[in-house]
Amino acid sequence: MTAHQSGGFDLTKRVVLVTGGASGIGTGIAAMLAEAGAMVVIADIDAGRAEAAAAALVAGGGKAGHVQIDVADEASVVRGCAAVVAAHGVPWGLVNNAGVQDRQLLLDGTVAEWDRVIAVNSRGPFLMSREIARAMVAAGQGGRIVHIASAALIGALTQGHAIYASSKAALLGLARASALELVEHQITVNTVLPGGVATPGAIAAKGPEPLGPGRRSPPLGMCDARDIGAAVLFLVSPAARKITNEVIAVDGGWSVC
Repeated sequence: MTAHQSGGFDLTKRVVLVTGGASGIGTGIAAMLAEAGAMVVIADIDAGRAEAAAAALVAGGGKAGHVQIDVADEASVVRGCAAVVAAHGVPWGLVNNAGVQDRQLLLDGTVAEWDRVIAVNSRGPFLMSREIARAMVAAGQGGRIVHIASAALIGALTQGHAIYASSKAALLGLARASALELVEHQITVNTVLPGGVATPGAIAAKGPEPLGPGRRSPPLGMCDARDIGAAVLFLVSPAARKITNEVIAVDGGWSVC
């Protein structure tokens, strides 16, 4: 029986590592993966928050673990990824979701803010992908990597996103290059572009008023975290086994108006 015939979204016995999985969009991603049977490992800079998020998944009937990782710190990434492999085995999937999204106008831009955002939003996914892909290749079982970028790359911009959009655009280049290098190992690499999601992080984002086309109402309505999670579930699942180097926007129709 093929994956399509037997339930192409079944992740039973699969381990999926989700960075930033303890809050915001990450909670929706983690919930959808857990409901599909995955052992979801929540990675977060805040160890207590990661533990609480994993406990919530378990309380809901899922399987979950947790690990403290600061994706902006190489030593933390190397140590944390090794801990995940030791505790749960080599992940089948990696979801690079952790990110920061404060706003700063271009004319007020600082190198310090550029470096801070790039370290989390761009360098972090590179480091995580490197470490987990090494383990996937060594295991020889294939795998899935999904980057969470932003619909800011296709038009849902607001003022103050010069640094943020640049950091997320880097993920498209990372995905393209790593998809090529990893395809021979049966590891796929894809990217999801979320539209507006009213997460605590988005609401609390610092900076100037977010004016611009990103403020218009999407024709299908605002997304929630589980909408993003549904796209990630598809890309991590057996149903997407022939899909790599692709980009899916989950933006409520922002991109068509």
